[in-house]
Amino acid sequence: MSQIYAEHPTTVPRELLIDRFAPRSDFALAGHRVVDADPETAYRAVRELDFTEVHGALVDASLLIRAIPERMRSRKRGPVRVPTRMTLDDLTAGSDWVVLGERPGEEITFGAVGRFWQPVVEWRPIEPRDFTDFAEPGFGKIVCSLSVLPYGTRRSLVTYEVRTILDDPLSWVGFRRYWRLVRPFVGAIQRATLRTIADTAEHGGPR
Repeated sequence: MSQIYAEHPTTVPRELLIDRFAPRSDFALAGHRVVDADPETAYRAVRELDFTEVHGALVDASLLIRAIPERMRSRKRGPVRVPTRMTLDDLTAGSDWVVLGERPGEEITFGAVGRFWQPVVEWRPIEPRDFTDFAEPGFGKIVCSLSVLPYGTRRSLVTYEVRTILDDPLSWVGFRRYWRLVRPFVGAIQRATLRTIADTAEHGGPR
């Protein structure tokens, strides 16, 4: 009796850029959305994302509350400048956030170093080349990734992932308390960001 063997193609898992800069994480959260657009269009919407257009009840409330300590500290310096546009390029050009790497058409990663669990955040300027090896006690690292994968023949899967790394026990404990409070808001921001990307990819802009 003859036997028939079915061949199954072997696929090699693709490395994510975020794995290079945060191969491990102490706290992480990922959100996903199926977008009715091809990967090229979806990724273009990622790169054109304007964070000032990301809104929602929880999103707006969390940003307002988070800004209160900084506003209180800056009262004597005059009104706080509110940006009218904030793309990824704007974010990294005017702050301590840095673009860590990009695989055009597929994924972009950006991150920052600081004490971001404190009422007034203390950021630590850093060059992308030094980010992975940075491990100074008292500071943590945030790594964010926006990635696009084909989903079927004409749609895309867009993922927004955030990973946090703490390199000493005291910082880990401090951030854990903070994370319990902010995790729902981080999830809301991820969902709102993905919704904005989807609206741009599918309809040309937020509705």
